[in-house]
Amino acid sequence: MTGTPALGGRTDYSGEGIVEADAPGAPLPLVQAWLDAAIARQDEQGDVPEPSAISVATVDGDGMPDVRTVLLRFLDGRGPGFLTNTASAKGRQLRENDAVAISLTWPSMYRAVRFRGYAEALEHDLVADYFRSRPYGSRISAHASAQSDPVADRAALEEAYRRCEERWPDTGDADDVPLPAHWGGYRVRTERVEVWGGRRNRLHDRLVWTRVAPGGLDEPDAWRRGRIQP
Repeated sequence: MTGTPALGGRTDYSGEGIVEADAPGAPLPLVQAWLDAAIARQDEQGDVPEPSAISVATVDGDGMPDVRTVLLRFLDGRGPGFLTNTASAKGRQLRENDAVAISLTWPSMYRAVRFRGYAEALEHDLVADYFRSRPYGSRISAHASAQSDPVADRAALEEAYRRCEERWPDTGDADDVPLPAHWGGYRVRTERVEVWGGRRNRLHDRLVWTRVAPGGLDEPDAWRRGRIQP
């Protein structure tokens, strides 16, 4: 009996990696620099699509893990943040269990970042300001879609969108579509950050910051940095 063949070919990662001498005492400066580099590379070379896309992992009431991709919208000393329909599956799961993990991955750069911690709701004013900045169609979709709920077919979804367009026509004003009560977001109150740099022969670099005291992602006294094996 033969096993299932591996998918795809093999790539010997040729990234720059990361060494302790180049790593700050707190994780934020490095994470921000890597994110900025990914955005710049997408602009210049086009091989890092959606550089701010994050995978968000939660756990449901039965203890089963769940993961999906959204966009990173905030990153500062308080932690990474994203926006979503809080009545969605992820929102319901985070109400039951606020433990969360997120990751950024840039395969063409042989880099990745992981955060682990606990979700806390973003401030209402922050959410409202961001919602106003969204394109009109995205604001309408936030009302038209009951995220994660079943829908009969595509036509039903588009009909819901049409009804919302009629209710809130596009006037060119940022306030022509109201903020839905269920639309909000979360910040990850981070306890652990890992950066991964791909190296040849699978001897990758993995540096980890673990929280040892209160403080932001930009405060070295709050973190202990170490290396783990690939």
